Amino acid sequence: MARPPPLEELPRCCHTPPIRSVAPQILAGSLKAPLWLRAYFQGLLFSLGCRIQRHCGKVLFLGLLAFGALTLGLRVAVIETDLEQLWVEVGSRVSQELHYTKEKLGEEAAYTSQMLIQTARQEGENILTPEALGLHLQAALTASKVQVSLYGKSWDLNKICYKSGVPLIENGMIERMIEKLFPCVILTPLDCFWEGAKLQGGSAYLPGRPDIQWTNLDPEQLLEELGPFASLEGFRELLDKAQVGQAYVGRPCLDPTDTHCPPSAPNHLSRQAPNVAQELNGGCHGFSHKFMHWQEELLLGGMARDVQGQLLRAEALQSTFLLMSPRQLYEHFRGDYQTHDIGWSEEQASTVLQAWQRRFVQLAQEALPENASQQIHAFSSATLDDILHTFSEVSAARVVGGYLLMLAYACVTMLRWDCAQSQGAVGLAGVLLVALAVASGLGLCALLGITFNAATTQVLPFLALGIGVDDIFLLAHAFTEAPPGTPLQERMGECLQRTGTSVALTSINNMVAFFMAALVPIPALRAFSLQAAIVVGCSFVAVMLVFPAVLSLDLRRRHCQRLDVLCCFSSPCSARMIQILPQDLGERTVPVGIAHLTTTVQAFTHCEASSQHVVTILPPQDHLVPPPSDPLSSELFSPGGSTRDLLGQEEGTRQKAACKSLPCARWNLAHFARYQFAPLLLQSQAKAMVLVFFGALLGLSLYGTTLVQDGLSLTDVVPRGTKEHAFLSAQLRYFSLYEVALVTQGGFDYAHSQRALFDLHQRFSSLKAVLLPPATQAPRTWLHYYRNWLQGIQTAFDQDWAAGRITRHSYRNGSEDGALAYKLLIQTGNAQEPLDFSQLTTRRLVDEEGLIPPEFFYVGLTVWVSSDPLGLAASQANFYPPPPEWLHDKYDTTGENLHIPAAQPLEFAQFPFLLHGLQKTADFVEAIEGARAACVEAGQAGVHAYPSGSPFLFWEQYLGLRRCFLLAVCVLLVCTFLVCALLLLNPWMAGLIVLVLAMMTVELFGIMGFLGIKLSAIPVVILVASVGIGVEFTVHVALGFLTTQGSRDLRATRALERTFAPVTDGAISTLLGLLMLAGSNFDFIVRYFFLVLTVLTLLGLLHGLMLLPVLLSILGPPPEVVQMYKEGPRVLGLATPQGGRLGWGASPTLHQNFARVTTSMTVALHPPPLPGAYIHPASDEPTWSPADSGSSNFGSRANH
Repeated sequence: MARPPPLEELPRCCHTPPIRSVAPQILAGSLKAPLWLRAYFQGLLFSLGCRIQRHCGKVLFLGLLAFGALTLGLRVAVIETDLEQLWVEVGSRVSQELHYTKEKLGEEAAYTSQMLIQTARQEGENILTPEALGLHLQAALTASKVQVSLYGKSWDLNKICYKSGVPLIENGMIERMIEKLFPCVILTPLDCFWEGAKLQGGSAYLPGRPDIQWTNLDPEQLLEELGPFASLEGFRELLDKAQVGQAYVGRPCLDPTDTHCPPSAPNHLSRQAPNVAQELNGGCHGFSHKFMHWQEELLLGGMARDVQGQLLRAEALQSTFLLMSPRQLYEHFRGDYQTHDIGWSEEQASTVLQAWQRRFVQLAQEALPENASQQIHAFSSATLDDILHTFSEVSAARVVGGYLLMLAYACVTMLRWDCAQSQGAVGLAGVLLVALAVASGLGLCALLGITFNAATTQVLPFLALGIGVDDIFLLAHAFTEAPPGTPLQERMGECLQRTGTSVALTSINNMVAFFMAALVPIPALRAFSLQAAIVVGCSFVAVMLVFPAVLSLDLRRRHCQRLDVLCCFSSPCSARMIQILPQDLGERTVPVGIAHLTTTVQAFTHCEASSQHVVTILPPQDHLVPPPSDPLSSELFSPGGSTRDLLGQEEGTRQKAACKSLPCARWNLAHFARYQFAPLLLQSQAKAMVLVFFGALLGLSLYGTTLVQDGLSLTDVVPRGTKEHAFLSAQLRYFSLYEVALVTQGGFDYAHSQRALFDLHQRFSSLKAVLLPPATQAPRTWLHYYRNWLQGIQTAFDQDWAAGRITRHSYRNGSEDGALAYKLLIQTGNAQEPLDFSQLTTRRLVDEEGLIPPEFFYVGLTVWVSSDPLGLAASQANFYPPPPEWLHDKYDTTGENLHIPAAQPLEFAQFPFLLHGLQKTADFVEAIEGARAACVEAGQAGVHAYPSGSPFLFWEQYLGLRRCFLLAVCVLLVCTFLVCALLLLNPWMAGLIVLVLAMMTVELFGIMGFLGIKLSAIPVVILVASVGIGVEFTVHVALGFLTTQGSRDLRATRALERTFAPVTDGAISTLLGLLMLAGSNFDFIVRYFFLVLTVLTLLGLLHGLMLLPVLLSILGPPPEVVQMYKEGPRVLGLATPQGGRLGWGASPTLHQNFARVTTSMTVALHPPPLPGAYIHPASDEPTWSPADSGSSNFGSRANH
């Protein structure tokens, strides 16, 4: 057998003298492989700790330097507030569709919406009265008159509003007048009345007339007056097609006593107030009856009808102002004389819009007096952006407050009455170190390009601090409980050897948990999960490398007997250990006042080749009598001991030479766990009660899981009690409307797929959530408008042809529409022979089946887009590529106007729809599934289409969210099992841990149901992360149980005694870190983060310190090292009880230097050698010699 290596080859800090053979008394055996691997890993940790302690100053300096350098990365951090970038699933079909839309149309929507909602202060009151409409007019008028001054210019609504389909007119005077007068798109119930014209701010001037405004403009009368002076036939036909009529002056006045009420108003003469409900029945119209119909659902909320379906009452009114997008506003004023001197840019356009929107909301909310019977709620897209920015800002006060609480708790909980043994400074340094590690982790995330969001800034600093400080407490507790006789230079190595496995296991599981949570394909939560994993990794490095250097420096302070915190001053109380030897006791037993005495023995360890077991031989001992107050004394002081010192050094073994502490000062959590908690918990009745309690909790939670609903609305995010929350609540209650579009892509021939397109529109329109237009109105789609327009000009052509105004060779005497039809009918679509006049009477622009001949399709599309701007704008077709511009000239004599360029094949077009009645997530999911099914059916017919709009962007995640959640949790539990089985080397124990973690996840999910917390991507991340966080509460207890000897109850007690204090301190520290979240202004933070994480922490504490010890005491695996008694002349046996006290028989050969056996045992395996260990040749019957007593340490310190 190999001989031990020379002393010079051993690590300097790990050197202990060789041990001699001893007479065999106890044989400890176990399977070799798990112990070998554990010992090897612990040996590495032991060497690491020794080296850190030897170079603690250098390690601390380099660690702080590295973390400080990474913290500088926060300077390049980017906070993302774009909803699409935060909540659209990465790589999903929605993401691909959104990319396709942006590729074809650009980054922005066509317009932005500003909304006013009016409700009665008394809930349920009817709002369809002239007085209520008058107050709505007052608020809307105040908002429409908003002006902001920026860049030396004044910006009002008429300059920045969205105007639909401004026509191009050849007459310059009329074109300029139309440009100034063309109305903004405002969807308001006031459009049913003449007062709707007051919201339009445009005006024009004509000689000999007062200023023309919509309040006094009668388009029909104006055209009659201008007819003799200009050719306005085309413009007249345009107005007729749009059904403009008398515009606003032909509508009733809300207040017929108004001096400006036009004589053409129906109630001008009667002076009677209109019947508001009757006028609003069926909706209202803008200036164009054909293209600007505002349905009731867009204007009224909380409607009630009679049995005939007539509107009776409503509880809410809504007006919507549409503004141009920043890109449109920039393009509109680019090169304009008003902006040529300010360096006009798209950023400036965006600034103008945001400033106007904020002022709009402010003035609208202040428009009505406080004592008014109505209340106004205003909202804009800029308001939403402001909310998201506020939501994403870091609250310095809460961060500082949370960290101060943590500092105070760490300092107080680690202070001791004995100044030289106190660790308050270590607690302060540990919290500050974890805070630095969190900052450095976030800085590293910023350097890696991971964007920050509200979850990062509002939650992660507190959550990461609570998780990191847990390991700080564990190391600090273990450092103060070093086995007796440990040399000073090996204290840090011993500490890492005893606790490094637990710290590594919990940190690795946390990182795995957060990395697994990154499987949730929501960008905001994927970023949060990755950042959390990186921050936990940085905290792990800080705890394992830098914090040991802090402990080593503090050890020097304690060794020099200096004050805690104020380390420049010496301590008035110097602790000195009094060594009690057997000769001091004589034949007496150990005094009752002493809990137990500790010394270190020499031992001999070898591997038996025959049995494949590790055998440790210990010397005999006697006179070890436990105090009668401990119910588990007979086991705790048995010669079997433990494979590592889980009990540490008790305060009762110390006698202070200079000062005595109060009795209450000797109480701590470890004392409570041993003498009160564990004996009570491990009684049979208590075990049964614990199992029944957790079984009932699990059953109740399973029921709670059925109560969890999917969803997350803006009302959950916006702070309660704010004006924004009031608006969103009213909108959700009364106006749950969403604009969506059915997008058709390229890759198929539109001209030959018209029937499939009509069928697709019909299938989509049949969905329950789709709001259909009135039966008297044609569908608002480009294909319907295009076909109807062609049918209209075909009818005009037929009339002109029949009357002889159009012949084969001339169309100049025909109408404008007849001439357009003439030009289209002669098109062949053949580049070689583009014109065929014989088709004038043999072809139709629309066939009998209602389809457009394919050869006319793209040519006719060019003509329609150029000739019907109002219809094109109303259809919201957004063609790409856009058809070429073509101007119809009826009097062209060159023939060039007969050649019409065909539009390019379409790659993008859309049908607009309105979805209504979407209140719950189930409603959204049903609508999404129906829309997707319609697109799939269209795909089978060759049409490539997909739905687009906010419901599909933000709610489609719920189609597979639960499946994704279940998959992530299952994969994570499997990973946790593998990691625990690998590091604990015990699948049995890993299975128990995973069982407890699964119970915690189910119970947390169920409690969410009782708390009314809906399932969205954010709770899913917390639920997935709960598996990793729960490891913090279970692994320490499991590892303590696994590496001790004795009965299951005894091992559970020892595990609780060692881990109860650090686990409890860690839980309290986590709760303190989360406490500051309770003060957030956002109810969402309080409910979805503070409540859920607090419940998770409490569940972890209960499961880790109550359920798991009970399960281990019943189902726990056997110890890694078990006691084996070998026959011999001196076998320890229980002495006869004397005086009601238990003791062990004394051995006359026990050397008087040994009082009792320490529970820390050392295992050395052969082969191979372990780090810091050596091999001693085995002997079948080694002898015990009193001369061997000079060594007081084990040959190796790979504890188990």
